[in-house]
Amino acid sequence: MNKYKSTGNRGLFDEQENVAKLAAIGNPLEMISDVIDFEIFRNTLEESLLNKEKKSNAGAKPFDVVMMFKILILQRYYGLGDLQLEYQIIDRTSFKKFLCLESGDKVPDEKTVWAFRERLTNEGLVEKIFAQFNDYLDSKGLIMNEGKMIDASFTVAPRQRNTREENKKIKEGKGDNLWNDKPNKKKHKDTDARWTKKNGETFYGYKNHAKVDTKSKFIDKYKITDASVHDSQALDDLLEEEDKGQDFYADSAYTGEDQEKVIDKYEMNNKVHEKGYRNKPLTDQQKANNKEKSKTRARVEHVFGFMEQSMNGLIVKSVGIKRATGIIGLINLTYNLFR
Repeated sequence: MNKYKSTGNRGLFDEQENVAKLAAIGNPLEMISDVIDFEIFRNTLEESLLNKEKKSNAGAKPFDVVMMFKILILQRYYGLGDLQLEYQIIDRTSFKKFLCLESGDKVPDEKTVWAFRERLTNEGLVEKIFAQFNDYLDSKGLIMNEGKMIDASFTVAPRQRNTREENKKIKEGKGDNLWNDKPNKKKHKDTDARWTKKNGETFYGYKNHAKVDTKSKFIDKYKITDASVHDSQALDDLLEEEDKGQDFYADSAYTGEDQEKVIDKYEMNNKVHEKGYRNKPLTDQQKANNKEKSKTRARVEHVFGFMEQSMNGLIVKSVGIKRATGIIGLINLTYNLFR
């Protein structure tokens, strides 16, 4: 007699057993649900997104804003497109449980997810919620404020196929004047992203400049630019008065007189890697100092490494820096949530 159940037989407690197995293996969604109450974001979301002057109850009831926000977190953590996200929510038990959905509940379609993300971006809510969550972390003593490190990472955007003349106008800041006679084509053209080279590699898209707490590795603050902006140019936008007296770590891209002035302006202890120059190489002592600084500074690379490897997150498929800022902001927030 076959002691195993046939595929078609479903036991009374099979679903509970599957949930328990996922938890035992290590379900990151269950882990995050255990430590974070997403209801803390409800007021922020509802104040900006719900139309309190709605005169009629006609039409479909909108999806809960907290659930929609959690869907965007799912999307960023797993690196899913809108259509694939809809499919996975319908298909995966762990996704449903994270969203507090039962089998058979209506799931937002890809257009609904896109529209919600657009509203979040247009209302500036990603930045607001990021700051709110950091205040929460700070109140729990989880941001140590014993040192800060800064670095930047490329976020790749869809490459554009433009003529040489069109690219020339885009570089001159005249991209908005292009394709006005072809609106459908224009809405797919990104005139904000830029090309750049680093270490012999060519990149197209944007940069995620992040300031990270050295002890906790939470992202403190971030700034999004096009890819051509030098890492050091975001320095003044990332440092704050609250950083006073802390050690500041960064690689040699942040050396120079202008950068030193900014670090001094915020009264931080300069731990930036020293750089060698032609006819003036680094001394053995400087090399030893850099090696010691690297023990701390290298921790910032763990942040971007997690995004790239675990979240598939250093890619945007949107058009324009406004949308890129919203999506990259969600990537940073998702990292902090799962951190």
